[in-house]
Amino acid sequence: MNKTLTDILTRRSVRCFDPDRMPTDEQIATIVECGKYAANGMGFQHTKMIVITRRDVRDRLSRMNAAILGTQSDPFYGAPAIIMVLAKADWRNRVYDGSLVMGNLMLAAQAIGVDSIWIHRAKEECESEEGRELLRSVGIDPDEWEGIGHCALGFRKGEVPAPKPRKADFVHWIK
Repeated sequence: MNKTLTDILTRRSVRCFDPDRMPTDEQIATIVECGKYAANGMGFQHTKMIVITRRDVRDRLSRMNAAILGTQSDPFYGAPAIIMVLAKADWRNRVYDGSLVMGNLMLAAQAIGVDSIWIHRAKEECESEEGRELLRSVGIDPDEWEGIGHCALGFRKGEVPAPKPRKADFVHWIK
């Protein structure tokens, strides 16, 4: 089987990261580059990414996310790097395009040996005043962009999670 198919079939969401093992800038740049090439509606490229590797900003984002979730724990599972994916708020394909970026990010991470997981609540974060401030701090107009998701990146603690069995009625054919 070729490497691309193997990466698709073996990628797993990691829920326990080593917070002190940061992917290199080169690894993150490669992952981000792959995110930029995700399929998108009409080729408009109405998505953006914010790469967060600064510990204080990552921790602030974690606290915001936890508050939305209603917990005190770290919703990023200790991952030291976060890529927040945004999409143009008035674009009808925003969730689809942003989801494709997220998929590319996680597959690219798998391909180069970096672990990942998709974390929700980016929309709610970006709608909060603190989230709007974060967007403005990197030159993004919070009225024009909507949070889609976070790709948490790092290196797992422990073993690769086992895949859940696929449901028997997952695929239906019409021939």
